[in-house]
Amino acid sequence: MADPRPKILVVDDIPSNVHVLSRILKDDYDIYFATDGEKALDLVLSRMPDLVLLDIMMPGMDGFEVCRRIKDDPTTHDIPVIFISAKSEVEDETRGLEVGAIDFITKPISPPIVKARVRNHLLLKRQTDLLRSLSFLDGLTGIANRRRFDETMAREWRRCARSHLPLSLVILDVDHFKAYNDQYGHQAGDECLRIVAEVLAERARRPSDLVARYGGEEFVCLLPETDGPGAARVAEGFRAAVAERRIPHAQSPVAPYVTISLGVATVIPSLDSSPEKLAEMADQLLYRAKRTGRNRVQDATVPAL
Repeated sequence: MADPRPKILVVDDIPSNVHVLSRILKDDYDIYFATDGEKALDLVLSRMPDLVLLDIMMPGMDGFEVCRRIKDDPTTHDIPVIFISAKSEVEDETRGLEVGAIDFITKPISPPIVKARVRNHLLLKRQTDLLRSLSFLDGLTGIANRRRFDETMAREWRRCARSHLPLSLVILDVDHFKAYNDQYGHQAGDECLRIVAEVLAERARRPSDLVARYGGEEFVCLLPETDGPGAARVAEGFRAAVAERRIPHAQSPVAPYVTISLGVATVIPSLDSSPEKLAEMADQLLYRAKRTGRNRVQDATVPAL
């Protein structure tokens, strides 16, 4: 499949300037636009653009403040920002670089310059993203690691809180995995974890769903915009799919094959709370599943955290 087209957010309070930049770039990129700072910040979080072209002089929140907020947020910090402005004083360029911009283009706009700088900065970002993505993979299973999960969880928590949408989390682990390792050896244990990770990744079908290795034999699946019943169905699908693999586990008192236990927590997040509360809730439900027999799903929904 071809790589998706890069996304560019154009922020300018004058619609004609937005149209000019859109005409220059629309053949090669997906263009989004905002005419004020607040809308720009909303789009940065919801669309996660690959690059922002940002005007400095806007009513209300100016470009410097927009850029500062983008760079202060860990989930958007790495999005490159190019200032586009009629102002060309050294002080403005210096301030722009100090708040985190990577480049400065002055008006009137030159289409070849805009195209060249956008292309170059997107190439640099692509190379940086590739290196970063490698640091987000679990070395054993090839799925996302704990660091990737933590960053995605923080971002989705804020996004769902702003949109008043549900966020669900599944935490699961392999039943009696120590006994499995003792019986079959650590190499077989590693292969078992790889198979479980593969099953989970196959079942989490939406692009927004994230399956990650949480640590040891524990895995997580983040399900944005998924209500309690929907998340419980996903978790039950995980449980059934792992059981269907019939990975032999002679030392398990649960079944003669590998099984998993799962805790599923769903909430509509609040900006006044933290995603750790959701993880704690899912973890408690996981242990309830273990205490009540394993190879099962325990789920709960709370109105808000």
